[in-house]
Amino acid sequence: MGGGKGGSDFNPKGKTDTEVMRFCQSFMTELFRHIGPNRDIPAGDIGVGSREIGYLFGQYKRLKNEFTGVLTGKGISWGGSLIRPEATGYGVVYFIQKMLEHQGEGFKGKKVVISGSGNVAQYAAEKVIQLGGTVLTLSDSSGYIYDKGGIDEQKLSHIMELKNKRRARVNVYLKKYPKARFFENKKPWDIPCDIALPCATQNELDEKDADLLIKNSCRCVGEGANMPSSPKAINRFTMHKILYAPGKASNAGGVAVSGLEMAQNSLRYNWTREEVDDKLKSIMGDIHQSCLDYGKEKNYVNYVKGANIAGFVKVADAMLAQGVV
Repeated sequence: MGGGKGGSDFNPKGKTDTEVMRFCQSFMTELFRHIGPNRDIPAGDIGVGSREIGYLFGQYKRLKNEFTGVLTGKGISWGGSLIRPEATGYGVVYFIQKMLEHQGEGFKGKKVVISGSGNVAQYAAEKVIQLGGTVLTLSDSSGYIYDKGGIDEQKLSHIMELKNKRRARVNVYLKKYPKARFFENKKPWDIPCDIALPCATQNELDEKDADLLIKNSCRCVGEGANMPSSPKAINRFTMHKILYAPGKASNAGGVAVSGLEMAQNSLRYNWTREEVDDKLKSIMGDIHQSCLDYGKEKNYVNYVKGANIAGFVKVADAMLAQGVV
């Protein structure tokens, strides 16, 4: 599961709900021929939330005249799974927690810098706060906010309202919390921290940013976004023996819960929040264990190597077993 990418050249910024709906419907009018509950099940990525999934799903249902679990990320009242919006954010934090536990540590008292302010960043921040860490930053394409006192649950729910309901820029946060600072068109990697979680977009963390993080004694980097660190940045992290979790391992939570949503659709049955969360935690633990099995070096765990070899072995075994097809 996971790994495929598709998209469209459509900018939803400044568009009304009706315009977004019309676009989603015309997009699905072609897409519906290529997907199906036992063929290919797409999920949302950047710019695709439950609103868009709803419009896409509605059109699919209209065209096929059947109700099947053909898209994941659906609303809870029409076939969705609990924990799905939180999945990637929670998953990356569970993975980092396993990494820290392996070193005999935890999140308590750790300073955490997070980029992004979408689903992944919001719920990664929520889980970090629950585990006793201090979240210092969140960002969007206009820049980042830095709250020295830490972003607590109350402040985070304000950010969620700004981003999810009012669809505002992240700097509006300063109107309610003027003690925070906003850095325009900057990325948060120059803030000293223990853990960095890039949860915004591809290639947001380059070699210079990696050097800054290392200089500011950051000890752990976990990718919430897809491929946010450039190859040179990754080399820097592994060279300096930083605990670095590549996205293919650490952000698998979203894909995992997509799979759990598909399972629930097939069962025609909904699991409770706790059941889904427990399953997610155990999946992230298993992925961490696979990385350990294949990535252990003398005094260091190379998670890049571990994740790559684990993924390769799984595919190679399946190919050998199924023959030339």
